[in-house]
Amino acid sequence: MTDIESRVSACFQNVFPDVPAGDLPKAAQATVAAWDSVAHVTLLSAIAEEFQIELDDESFESLVSYPLILDFVERRLSGG
Repeated sequence: MTDIESRVSACFQNVFPDVPAGDLPKAAQATVAAWDSVAHVTLLSAIAEEFQIELDDESFESLVSYPLILDFVERRLSGG
């Protein structure tokens, strides 16, 4: 697991403590019962703070799973 994955996972675990760590790579808004609109804003705010990145409205709408969030963060940090 890379440093970025570890940090993204930590954000997820803070917001969704009931999701087992092994299930995080498959976590999605559609599959995690606790992932409602408030949890979504909380999660993405934690990600933005952890990585010192800004999220626009489009990002809030499209980042609805662990893989999508991880990919987004990796691209942002690499300048993409």
